[in-house]
Amino acid sequence: MFLAMPKQKKVFSVLFLLPLFLLAIFVTVIIFSGGLHLLCTKNEPICRYLHNSPPKTETTIFLSIKETIPNSPSTNRTSQSTPKMPRKDRLYLRIIHPNARSKLFAQRAADFFNSLNLNNASSCNLTFFMTWISPLKYFGARELVAIESLFKSHQNACLLIISSTMDSLKGVKLLKPFLDNGFRVAAFSPDYEYLVSGTPAETWFDQLRKGEVNPGDVSIGQNLSNLVRLLILYKYGGIYLDTDVIVMKSFDGLRNCIGAQTIDAVTHQWSRLNNAVMVFDKKHPLVLEFIREFASTFDGNKWGHNGPYLVSRVVLRVAGKLSSNVTVLPPIAFYPLDWSRIQVLFQGPANGSHTRWMTQKLYWIQKSSFAVHLWNRESKSMRMEQGSIVARILSDCCLFCNSSIKALLH
Repeated sequence: MFLAMPKQKKVFSVLFLLPLFLLAIFVTVIIFSGGLHLLCTKNEPICRYLHNSPPKTETTIFLSIKETIPNSPSTNRTSQSTPKMPRKDRLYLRIIHPNARSKLFAQRAADFFNSLNLNNASSCNLTFFMTWISPLKYFGARELVAIESLFKSHQNACLLIISSTMDSLKGVKLLKPFLDNGFRVAAFSPDYEYLVSGTPAETWFDQLRKGEVNPGDVSIGQNLSNLVRLLILYKYGGIYLDTDVIVMKSFDGLRNCIGAQTIDAVTHQWSRLNNAVMVFDKKHPLVLEFIREFASTFDGNKWGHNGPYLVSRVVLRVAGKLSSNVTVLPPIAFYPLDWSRIQVLFQGPANGSHTRWMTQKLYWIQKSSFAVHLWNRESKSMRMEQGSIVARILSDCCLFCNSSIKALLH
């Protein structure tokens, strides 16, 4: 009896461990054969990720190419060490893929301009463009009064807003007061493929969509806005304005010009330009140079590198080399106050000397400025005080003054 016990225990142990041993073999086979896919259905979230993931062979090929091609500003291809892209950038990269509405951009733009020319004896004498990359809820009173100021000085102009969010029923509702009063304004979702086609940015954009461009820390939407304004001016010609630019007087006499943001105190030459306001003919060679610079030196980690700094370094480099004349206007034209001092425009009078300074500053702006850039990046949280320079400017430039000024003061 005692001699039989060890044998029985051995048999029992074998029978108990055999299923566990077979299960371990099964799991091992599944893991080494990529078998998680066999256990998944596409309806489960984790399995959707697995089924949508690229095969191992594709990843290996991409990494081997990455090792043989050095990183360069023109491509900024991603690597394993690249930080995870912010969610807002991932969402925006989905937006840039064409959809049914954006594919109609070229035709819709042509219809917009041609209908004005065919059906209206006084068709638009100037063509303005804006871009809007943010959600519609942020298109507020300040942006609307900027449009008001444009049409206050250009009643026969037309405005095309390049925006996916504004190209909606809610966007049309925002623009309805202008449409009801006969102003020519529309918002269309951009067809990026159409806009970049035939330009130096075509290859760069293709790489961006494939994930081969590192968008960097600066919002990819902001940098695409920097590019789109150049593409739209190159394709169509006209006037580009940021949505925080208040128009003071007619642009009718301006052609092929860009504004200086700052002047060197010693040389009295411009030290930086800005791309918030640009006026150029269709297919102007300088705009083509801007686009080429964007594609070849793109850096998503430096704010302004693909915008104000870009136009500054290109104009400095090609000065005197272009056959077409380009005018650099002084800061008073569009940027009477730099972003670092913009708060003084929002402040009401503090005392007698301050009131006199405000009166003199307002006089020079009204006399010499075509527009005033409000630098929303810095001033969006500033309260517009009663009697401030900005309040007086907007009172002069508004169309629907009772509603727009009241909204800005609260």
